[in-house]
Amino acid sequence: MEQEKLCQVALTRVAGVGPLLAKNLVSYCGSAAAVFSSNRNKLSRVPGIGEKILSNLALAQPLKEAESILQRAQQEALQILMYTEADYPYRLKQIADAPIVLYYRGKSSLNHPRTIAIVGTRKATSYGRTVTEQMVESLLPYQPLVVSGLAYGIDVIAHRACLKAGLATIGVMASGPDIIYPPAHRSTATDMLRDGGLLTEYPFGTQPDAYNFPARNRIIAGMADAVVVIEAAAKGGALITAELALDYNREVFAVPGSLMSEYSAGCHALISRQQAHIYRSAEDLVNELRWNSSKEEKKPLAASIPDLSEREQAVVNLLEQQPAGYQIDELSWRSQIPLSQLAGVLLELELKGLVRALPGKKFALSL
Repeated sequence: MEQEKLCQVALTRVAGVGPLLAKNLVSYCGSAAAVFSSNRNKLSRVPGIGEKILSNLALAQPLKEAESILQRAQQEALQILMYTEADYPYRLKQIADAPIVLYYRGKSSLNHPRTIAIVGTRKATSYGRTVTEQMVESLLPYQPLVVSGLAYGIDVIAHRACLKAGLATIGVMASGPDIIYPPAHRSTATDMLRDGGLLTEYPFGTQPDAYNFPARNRIIAGMADAVVVIEAAAKGGALITAELALDYNREVFAVPGSLMSEYSAGCHALISRQQAHIYRSAEDLVNELRWNSSKEEKKPLAASIPDLSEREQAVVNLLEQQPAGYQIDELSWRSQIPLSQLAGVLLELELKGLVRALPGKKFALSL
């Protein structure tokens, strides 16, 4: 496992290899370790691989950098979550460009049964602050995990409101785990570690460069059941997060504000285009997400079926998220199970009556 973790981290250090290509490489080769031990001829058959990337994969530097990262992570009690591990956020795993490795410091589970993201402008008004604090307070009975970006404005107001109310909150950073940005929020970030955490896809030393923030937003949107936009101008990061959430089939809520406020223009646009539910009180969110049910919170289907192997559970979880099913190639890279082995897993699930084959090498749950 440590060798596999080393190689997954190393893949993120190979120039030209992003999350999608990294997953294709792992799926094709069977493991991250196999990617680095496979010959050039085999790797050249992977779609998206060119001569430059083949040369980069042959370099020793990515593995050296990964070894240094793992050593420092162990010294600092930093968790490195691989895409193929159970502790990796299962909601995030459903998006195509999810990072293959996450760096996490904290105590809260990233697979909380109820998770929402609260985002908004960096120039929050007193109205935005009041709405944020009231929202967090009103959600206290439902104990959701609250995700945001630790930025100025609505983000940090939401984190601080959670700390005050006793709700777990996760800050998704656009920098390495050793760099708190903005520095003014260091004390808040430290407090969040007690019953929440800090999460990033970037290794030690990564500066919060501008292009990291839109990428960070996809993690915020991908981790949540719903994204709530409290204040947003006509353009900005909060709207990017909302648009990503829509692409990921997440619910989006927007808080209406004054027609005279430029920081409510983005929220009004989302509502008028019917891209977001209007948020008037916590009841709107609770009802839409069905948190007001008196029944026990629904667990993933795989958790309720005995005697499933880890790989069978992974496939069932994926198919539960996509009722229409997946083609076998896509299912392979999403589950990170090599095609040669996935066929056997699917056959076992068919024999157990859990999965059915569809035309075009597609598979779906039969339940």
